[in-house]
Amino acid sequence: MKTNYLLMALALAATLGLSVPAQAAEAKKSTSDAASSADNTKQNRQHAQELTADQQAETPADRKITQQIRQAIVKDKSLSQYAHNVKIITRAGAVTLKGPVRSEKEKQAVEKAAVEVAGKENVKNELTIAHKKEKKSEKKSDKVDKQLEK
Repeated sequence: MKTNYLLMALALAATLGLSVPAQAAEAKKSTSDAASSADNTKQNRQHAQELTADQQAETPADRKITQQIRQAIVKDKSLSQYAHNVKIITRAGAVTLKGPVRSEKEKQAVEKAAVEVAGKENVKNELTIAHKKEKKSEKKSDKVDKQLEK
């Protein structure tokens, strides 16, 4: 009887002893993976020469151009919040549009608003199309639907 308890205790200790280092190694690996994926230093260096919003010129003419474009974009209620919040950077009359929008149609609408104010030759469109994220409630309902189909 004592032998059985002793063998069970040894087996349990061996199991715990082997699983703890494996779990620790896995946790360390996932932490280092997350840290390396969060490090965007390389991307920042690649984009160092690009215009950013803080490089907006402060001349009255450039501010007026930016203001008129922003007003035209915000006035269009068919555009998403993404489109309403794009970055508009104006320097010496040259306008750069940056940021995500929801569709190609929105991308064109924002560019059109800028072109109407600054002229086609003065607008650089660097807008990107962001894909809609599924809501958690939609994901759950999809799972329920799939289970019901089975």
